[in-house]
Amino acid sequence: MAELLKVHGSMNQFFILDQDELASPLTDDQLTKLAIQLCDENNHILGGADGLLVVDHGTHTGVRGRMQVVNADGSRASMCGNGLRTVSRYLSEKYGKDDFVVQTRDVDLHVRRQPELAPGIPAFAVEISPVSFTPESLPYANLGHQRLLETAVPELAPQLKFTALSIPNPHLISFVSQDILDGPTLGQLGQFLNGDNPYFPDGVNVNFAHIDGENQLFVQTFERGVGFTNACGTGMSATSLAFVLTHPEDGHFDTPINVFNPGGMVKTIVHHDRQRYWVELIGNATVTAKLTVGDSMLQSDQLTATDFKIDQTNEQDYYDQFVKTVVSQRHQ
Repeated sequence: MAELLKVHGSMNQFFILDQDELASPLTDDQLTKLAIQLCDENNHILGGADGLLVVDHGTHTGVRGRMQVVNADGSRASMCGNGLRTVSRYLSEKYGKDDFVVQTRDVDLHVRRQPELAPGIPAFAVEISPVSFTPESLPYANLGHQRLLETAVPELAPQLKFTALSIPNPHLISFVSQDILDGPTLGQLGQFLNGDNPYFPDGVNVNFAHIDGENQLFVQTFERGVGFTNACGTGMSATSLAFVLTHPEDGHFDTPINVFNPGGMVKTIVHHDRQRYWVELIGNATVTAKLTVGDSMLQSDQLTATDFKIDQTNEQDYYDQFVKTVVSQRHQ
């Protein structure tokens, strides 16, 4: 029998599958089909998810394990910050380690267990890097600039300024008023830039942020390959970096930043050392259910909830209480 976990980081929802625990690992095509089926809310498998996180032992020494990210539409992401926290918890509990390195598609990243965010809410800090501001790293073209750093880009939206960077996922960031944040612009821009367009040929994650005060943000993300999500870990990290670079009166290096999102809150710490930027992302790693299924069913084209034995945990109750506290804290 195969076991999967339903997990979330800031309500960014995933399934975790450990390939090392299977009699026969799934092929890339099989993982794509599995992710699409698991994540489709119409299949009624615990409400679907934003992606499938595939874990194995890694391809080189010095790492505790490897994480691969399969988006809800079957596409691949180079990294996922919220997902990395949940994978870090899984590997920590599997191997009994609290400080180690995880291999991702492009880079090995340091992770470590943190004190609980609140009672019943395990937390991890994960490294988010590397950072690049070059148009080739996203990529983008036809915008009239070799670097976007709080830059007016009339091709994208009137009266807004944008920052573009990869971390390593590609992100476009704009600091906006509450009215713009609540309006349709983010959805319209996200859909346009993740369809056939002349500016971002591979698509891009689009983040709108509201500055709530010193070292405090609210971030909403339209995620490439997913759409609107409750939170995006690399998006909150990229936005935090853009915050301290372009609004130094409010955002500070080497200082915890409270980043609120529709799924709760994380903390980020932006670092610059030896001409290198990197971000610590600190937040919950919540397991909501354990699912058991026959190994052969993972290759089925017609998975439904009835194919699984599902055991719910009580961790979501603790997280819901945390979110109530977070919402109250943001509006104080």
